Amino acid sequence: MRAAAPALGFGFLISFGSSAGQTYFISLFAGEIRADLGLTHGGFGTLYTLATLASAAALVWLGKLTDRLDLPFLSVFSLLGLSGCAMLMAGANSVIVLIFALFGLRLFGQGLLSHIAITAMGRWFSVERGRALSVATLGFPVGEALLPVLAAFFLTLYTWRNIWVGASVCMIIMILPLLLWLGHLVRVRGLDRPRNNVQGSEVPGRLSWTRAQVLRDPRFYGLLPGLLAPPFIITGVLFHQIHLIDTKSWTLSAFAACYPLYAISATVIALGAGWMVDRSGAVSLLRFYLVPLAVGLALLAVTDEIFAAAAFMILMGATGGSATVVLGALWAELYGTDHLGAIRSLSVALLVLSTAISPGLMGLLIDARLGLNSQFAMLSIYVFACAIFFAVMSPSLLRERQPPAPT
Repeated sequence: MRAAAPALGFGFLISFGSSAGQTYFISLFAGEIRADLGLTHGGFGTLYTLATLASAAALVWLGKLTDRLDLPFLSVFSLLGLSGCAMLMAGANSVIVLIFALFGLRLFGQGLLSHIAITAMGRWFSVERGRALSVATLGFPVGEALLPVLAAFFLTLYTWRNIWVGASVCMIIMILPLLLWLGHLVRVRGLDRPRNNVQGSEVPGRLSWTRAQVLRDPRFYGLLPGLLAPPFIITGVLFHQIHLIDTKSWTLSAFAACYPLYAISATVIALGAGWMVDRSGAVSLLRFYLVPLAVGLALLAVTDEIFAAAAFMILMGATGGSATVVLGALWAELYGTDHLGAIRSLSVALLVLSTAISPGLMGLLIDARLGLNSQFAMLSIYVFACAIFFAVMSPSLLRERQPPAPT
């Protein structure tokens, strides 16, 4: 912790800084945005889907830059882009401006900053990669704990546009100077060099796969249905949280008060998952990490009591916290680190694609009168099935394979 503190702090700061581009933050203002621009649930969800799809396509190309450019420099560029898009969101007075703002928020926030944080930990650390990921990515649950409560409070005092202006300014005057300082320390101490003396060395003789070789590996496609389920579901639920609150007859303040439970759960589970990944590998956790989300969805489907919101946040946090660590380490374990940025950019683009589809699809289903309770029940069954499939698939993942020969 002492020797690698600047690298861990760097990862924490940019994972926290990505919050303005995450669905849970944007969706807090969904009701006000729809009212100002005259959009329905399905209409706003469709715009969000289009913007996120475009950001996923851009990330496939931009994500490869993490293998070529200095990561602290790239993180500064991404943070400035996110701040600019937050200011654009504050001034959105038409559908065209709104979709450009959403595109930038999703690309720079959920896309690039999150990708840089996890790629940096995966590349800079090896022997203790799981614990490094669990510490550095605590920025995600910290943002999820603080920002919804703060946003709900400030919405009682200011307009949603004022809050977006404040978010943009805070990124520049509070996060950017810290990011520049930590990036400088990382370079000076040589913490950004793979296989350095602080973080340990990679297993000798292990071959790294290229992205083209990964695309020819059947295991990659077998993993995708289960790996993409949590971002698809969590994004869809949080994007439609205002409608969920209305249908359950809850209040926004009561629901927002449950977010710290998500953060606490995600933090505790992430730290435990990081320790377990270092001991037994990310593959060993695949069969377990989806189960809490499946249970939480089943609970939401069968009751309207407010305790279900608290329980769901805890269970969703368990899956979300472990997923960040497991997915951060999984690709490095299976495919090496030489081309980790390119491989992760592909997986992150697919993850973003899944988050793009769910708001629009769930919104259209709501407009078609398929209630959230019915959707939650079906999703719960699907997630349970994915967990079972991972349990069956795990032995084949544990057997190390050589990358296929180039064609």
